[in-house]
Amino acid sequence: MNQIMQPFIKLITLLVALLGLAVALVGVVGFVLFLSYSGVQLPSLQADSNSEQVQSLPEVPAVTALVDPAGMWSSPDWATLEAEANAEDIKYGKELIANTAAYLGPNGKVKAISNGMNCQNCHLQAGTAPLGNNYSAVAATYPKVRARSGQSEDIEKRINDCFERSLNGKALERDSKEMVAMVAYMNWLGKDVPKGESPKGSGIYEVPLLDRAADPAKGKLVYDAQCASCHQADGQGMPKQDGSGYIYPPLWGKNSYNHGAGLYRLSRFAGYVKANMPLGATFENPMLSDEEAWDVAAYVNSLERPAKDLSKDWPDISKKPMDHPFGPYTDGFSEEQHKFGPFKPIKEARAQSK
Repeated sequence: MNQIMQPFIKLITLLVALLGLAVALVGVVGFVLFLSYSGVQLPSLQADSNSEQVQSLPEVPAVTALVDPAGMWSSPDWATLEAEANAEDIKYGKELIANTAAYLGPNGKVKAISNGMNCQNCHLQAGTAPLGNNYSAVAATYPKVRARSGQSEDIEKRINDCFERSLNGKALERDSKEMVAMVAYMNWLGKDVPKGESPKGSGIYEVPLLDRAADPAKGKLVYDAQCASCHQADGQGMPKQDGSGYIYPPLWGKNSYNHGAGLYRLSRFAGYVKANMPLGATFENPMLSDEEAWDVAAYVNSLERPAKDLSKDWPDISKKPMDHPFGPYTDGFSEEQHKFGPFKPIKEARAQSK
């Protein structure tokens, strides 16, 4: 008998429970309606956009491009190269720019005249990267008179300047197969640029000047956090296992650029890293602040590197850039300030003197 009655007892218990739940819900609804009609303001279930919780969230700064990419120069389509009469020279020229050390470095297969760095360590992507010190304006602007030498220079002279300064080496013979190839490649890259013009994206980004001197001590902190993983803590770079050059080049020491190189000027180094470094940064997605770019430039260029005879540079000393770090000067600012800044007073004094 008990076994027969148990299902009925469970059913009755369930019905009673459901009835109790229904009564409770009716009570809640009735209470809410009572409060509403009595004028009591009920709390909103939607999150308030002005709440303290939302206001306390940190604001994420938007990354903006250094320069509007619209109209930026780009290199000619490599697929069209075979239509050129000197296509083989152009191909060899690009190879030399990308892998200079393999052909002309300390263990070069052609000759040993440079320090093991590649041209594209300073002229990114074989001289084609926007604001990566590319070759877009070379064909259109050379030959030209350069204030550093006080003379008219052709492309061959400019290339040899890089060999003697940035690659801390010796000049390449002007009529050599390698020189012909490198000139052919640079001319091809700039073949669509009107004579006398520098297209958008040529050269190096100009970082706004600081109100203080660039600080090597702060720059070391930037270097350790952002640069050492590639260029190593001692700044000596990451060499290839076969000894044919570097995966990441040395930034100071005997195998790096000498103090006559363009990147030894702080504004040049700061602009270069601002638009291109650390690895993964571009002018559209910069990773360093202006202050970090200036400070890391000060740190790197405060360290030992090869020297070069600069006695024939800047025959007209009034044309020296504000950040050329070696005197004499026509203004009253010190060599220290010409190297690390602040540069605004120098720039303002020069503007007034004109």
